Amino acid sequence: MRARRFPVMLLALAVLGTAGPAISQTPLPPAGQPDPLDARDAKRVERMEKVVRELRAIVFQLRDSGKPVVVQPADTDARMAEMADKLGDLEQTLRGVNGSLEGATRELDQTKRDNAALKTQVQALTDRLTALEGKMAATEAPPPADTLGGVPPPPAPPGDPAKDFAQARQLMLAGDYDGAEAAFANYVEIYPDAPKTAEARYWWGKTLSVRGAHANAAQAYIGAIRGWPQTAWAPDAVVELARSLVALKKPSDACQTLAEFARRYPKAPPNIASRAAATRTQAKCAA
Repeated sequence: MRARRFPVMLLALAVLGTAGPAISQTPLPPAGQPDPLDARDAKRVERMEKVVRELRAIVFQLRDSGKPVVVQPADTDARMAEMADKLGDLEQTLRGVNGSLEGATRELDQTKRDNAALKTQVQALTDRLTALEGKMAATEAPPPADTLGGVPPPPAPPGDPAKDFAQARQLMLAGDYDGAEAAFANYVEIYPDAPKTAEARYWWGKTLSVRGAHANAAQAYIGAIRGWPQTAWAPDAVVELARSLVALKKPSDACQTLAEFARRYPKAPPNIASRAAATRTQAKCAA
């Protein structure tokens, strides 16, 4: 509301002149009797006394300063109401924040439990792969040299890993899978720690899969993906391992391998992801 200017002195004197007698003329109740003023009259008197006090302060201010006084409507109650509304809004906001924090805490706890379960599954799969690799190695290991009545062959002379790998790949590209199988097998044996050894195991597994040697192929794929390499051929190696396990009638192991494929290689090329889905259907994995 706009401030209103008026003759403060006259108004103050008028109110003081009327309020005083009005108050003084109010009959006092006899001793021992209830006050005849009801609640509304009491409030009116209280408001009148408040106005008198305000006008008295204005008169004193005018007397002391000699300047016109601008009277502003009392807005204390409105401000108190506004503050109460703001406090109510703040309490509601805090309740919402507390609810969000409780929800986030529950989600965090659930995520921790899921991570723990996933770690357990990964460890179980790693143990299965290690055990499977050991069984296949024991099954396919050649007999010792002394049981054949001969002596072990002399070690092959050192060669060029890059050149030998390229030659083995060329044999495979030419369709000579038997030659490529032998070349990759020799590469893995001669260069067990070369940078290309893991990839050589992958291609070696491919040549074994072509001729249906699924147990040997699975062993080669396991050696290729050990450590879950982030290479272009690694996703296909995991899918090929799952396919070999299905062929060996180990659908449970195949499903665990495919679950790890989805987690380790979520951005695998579409053609490999499609083959993984087909293998998952063939193994009857749970959705």
